[in-house]
Amino acid sequence: MENSKKAFGLWSAVFLGIGSMVGAGIFIVIGQAGAIAGNIVWISFIFGGIISLLSGYSLAKLAIRYQSRGGIIEYLVQGFGKNIFSGTMGVTFYLSQLIALAAVAKSFGTYSATFMTHGNVMWINIFAIGIITLFTIINLIGASLVAKSENIIVIIKLIVLLLFSLVALFTIKPELLSVNDMPPISKMFFAIGITFFAYQGFSVITNTVEDMKNPKITMIKAMFIALILVAILYILTAIAVLGNLPLEKVIETKDYALAEAAKPIFGELGFKIMATTALLATASAINATLYSVTEIGYTMAKEGNLPKIYEYNFYQSFQGLIVSALLIVPMILFLNLSQITTVAAIVVLLVQAITHIGHLRVIKETGAKKYIILLAILSMFGIAGLTLYSTYKSMPNIPYYLIGTFLFAFLIEIGLRVITKRVITPQIIDKLEKTLKEI
Repeated sequence: MENSKKAFGLWSAVFLGIGSMVGAGIFIVIGQAGAIAGNIVWISFIFGGIISLLSGYSLAKLAIRYQSRGGIIEYLVQGFGKNIFSGTMGVTFYLSQLIALAAVAKSFGTYSATFMTHGNVMWINIFAIGIITLFTIINLIGASLVAKSENIIVIIKLIVLLLFSLVALFTIKPELLSVNDMPPISKMFFAIGITFFAYQGFSVITNTVEDMKNPKITMIKAMFIALILVAILYILTAIAVLGNLPLEKVIETKDYALAEAAKPIFGELGFKIMATTALLATASAINATLYSVTEIGYTMAKEGNLPKIYEYNFYQSFQGLIVSALLIVPMILFLNLSQITTVAAIVVLLVQAITHIGHLRVIKETGAKKYIILLAILSMFGIAGLTLYSTYKSMPNIPYYLIGTFLFAFLIEIGLRVITKRVITPQIIDKLEKTLKEI
């Protein structure tokens, strides 16, 4: 009887995952990765999808065993215990989500600027900060209309991307995909870290575990189906873009290459439609992510527990929203889109790799296959290293930004432990203890 009341069946979980993945990521990544890997970027998307499947398997197994909305932060504490390391990683995860939000906001600003004759960096930053400010206010007030519009926006962006990809496949110029113009195969590997960023969002499926029908079967199936369908869409989109847009044009317009690729096929109107879709996708991604990241992530980092409520409430949730928004602003102002995307991709890869190392420590409890978890760890560390190596010459400050992120998280963790005496605690044990107390 209890299962019949659960909100998420197989396909509802699949569509949630697809909606979370096919958001701002592909609009940011396609040009960034295409500028690196050229006409073989579609292979980078295949490898990005494989790594996501390995990571998704590990997270799904953890979610089944530790059924908590805390997600990755819960798994870190379960794997490493209630100590400074797991606390620092929890704070780092929160910061990684803010960096990803900054990348999405910067992308919104970039696409917005394409509608202006003189869309310079100043206007990109104004639009980016403006959209973060707008949705911070909306989240503070609690606009249910915006939340309800998410499904409509997901349908719109999927239709536009599918239509573009299918039509563009018939207008491909074979010479643009020629093996003769293929870059060194190393470039394809260097782009995988960036393409992985486009798949970000698959972990949201694990957050539905408490409301999922038969999670032992449904969780893994939903994760794999969602990732495979999204991978197919991304591969088709990559082939469509690089098959219709010369590489030099992809490099020149890498921040909005997906919209630029629509121009040769559909003309200026196609460019505007794709750019508008990108604005919808990035705006909806900010709206959908801002509350969960700031309220759940911030509260977990600050207090060591999940927030008591999961609904918009001005008097209860303003602190996390405002602090998070203020942290995002300097990232928008001082980093360009390539830098933010690269930092976000590498930090997410490292945090998930460390989460999987923690999984090895509790693998007897989850029943996961050890070799898959090991493959996930090795591939994520490997791709993070390759991404860092490949971007060092063009973006030499990236290692310092990464070190700064982890150091900042460590200092926050130490500060919170000293000042507030808080420790991030596993929610599953807390729930059991609470139940025993009630009895």
